[in-house]
Amino acid sequence: MSNFARNFGLSRRALITSMAAVAAFPTAGFAFSESQAEALIDKVVSDINAIINSGKSEAAMYVDFERTLVRYADMPNISRSVVGPPARSASAAQMAAFTKAFQTYIARKYGSRFREFIGGKIEVNTTQKINSIYDVRCTAILKGEPPFAISFIVADKSGKFIDLTIEGISLLKSERAEIGAMLDKVGGNIDKLTASLA
Repeated sequence: MSNFARNFGLSRRALITSMAAVAAFPTAGFAFSESQAEALIDKVVSDINAIINSGKSEAAMYVDFERTLVRYADMPNISRSVVGPPARSASAAQMAAFTKAFQTYIARKYGSRFREFIGGKIEVNTTQKINSIYDVRCTAILKGEPPFAISFIVADKSGKFIDLTIEGISLLKSERAEIGAMLDKVGGNIDKLTASLA
């Protein structure tokens, strides 16, 4: 297992130390094809590669990563998923505020790890449809490390990215554990959780 992926796996006990991956097709409500899903991830990977090799400062890269999240990711659904059952009782305004704070938090948290990709790249390999999702399989190539596998999971119905796995470790599950622990610390209060992400 690569050092990058090993760090990713430690996120349930500490901060997740891997990349954020974001992708979404601009229009929801229709079925994807494998070629559309792969073309989507080709675009996302191209954007990510451009950001990590832009020569910008970390702070500037965080801004670019958040723009990418806003542009491509289904952040409202991802946010509801990581919050879990409490999201059902939260108001629309509360979830909108959490989603905004969460996407900024994710951009900073994972963007800091993207610096490990400087001089490297991500390559799209194959796409496979599995029930209602597309598994777009990629390879991350970093300097000084053996290549390792990354999969972008795209939902057929929404046409949006819903998860990322690095060598079998799910970003969504890891974030659900992290946010769940943070929510427990504030007694299940969504507003306090949102404030804690700032």
